[in-house]
Amino acid sequence: MVRDALIAHAHGRTTVPPPLHLQFPDTDGDCHVKAGHVTTAPDFAVKIATGFYHNPAAGLPTNHGLLCVISARTGHVRAILDDQGLLTAWRTAAAGALITHAMARLDAATLAVFGTGEQARLQVEWLARLRPISTVFVHGRSQDKARSLCEEFNAHGYRAQPVSAEEAAGADMVVTTTPATAPVLQAAHVREGAHVTGIGTDMPHKNELPPELFGRAALIATDDHHQCLDHGDFGHAVRAGTTADTSDTPIGLLLESPVARPDGAITAADLTGVGALDAAVASAVLRELAR
Repeated sequence: MVRDALIAHAHGRTTVPPPLHLQFPDTDGDCHVKAGHVTTAPDFAVKIATGFYHNPAAGLPTNHGLLCVISARTGHVRAILDDQGLLTAWRTAAAGALITHAMARLDAATLAVFGTGEQARLQVEWLARLRPISTVFVHGRSQDKARSLCEEFNAHGYRAQPVSAEEAAGADMVVTTTPATAPVLQAAHVREGAHVTGIGTDMPHKNELPPELFGRAALIATDDHHQCLDHGDFGHAVRAGTTADTSDTPIGLLLESPVARPDGAITAADLTGVGALDAAVASAVLRELAR
């Protein structure tokens, strides 16, 4: 359903208002509220998602949230899904895996993830369902967490190892999953023929991918053009003058009709999170619960 929602969004068959953002500097926290509707779908959704990055020190999960599912026919609330952020994590993982698979070279086999949390784990596990992965590289601010995540991957049959940022940026496929406020890699370290997906820049103060990377990219994909211009890594690159504000292609179009890519080309995708995807996932959950 995530693929279908991205395609519908690319063709203008969704309603997605701008997200609402809140920051809590004293506690290193943030919150965004997103809403969306896929045209003709019976429901729409309003989602609250939070990230409080000191929580692990207190034994609490970083991310939390819930989804409110509302009838698009009567306006009545059909369900409140107290999923604690799980559905957001799943739809993000699905979108990231789908576009990374679609834009990477057919023979791309090494995958690097920046970040050591739940989303880093999901990106590896879900992309591995779409294509073979020979080696997983993990880079994180905490070497202990990077080693721990690699041990988890190895226990599940992946060949994983912690690496430096420069080594991670040299993989065939790179996925960034952090709340960083400055780029986590250098554009010069990305090899020719590589694909990079950034999924952590979902608010204006965040930034994972360097503007120079978009200047090197032969193909740029965004999940929502206006959102990515406003607060995505693509927008940072446009404002830095390394790429034009018309240089991106909707992710849904690439999922619907993949384009040929030269083996030596660098490609990049910027995901800021689209409310219509939350609505599609929430409706799917209600259908399953009604069975």
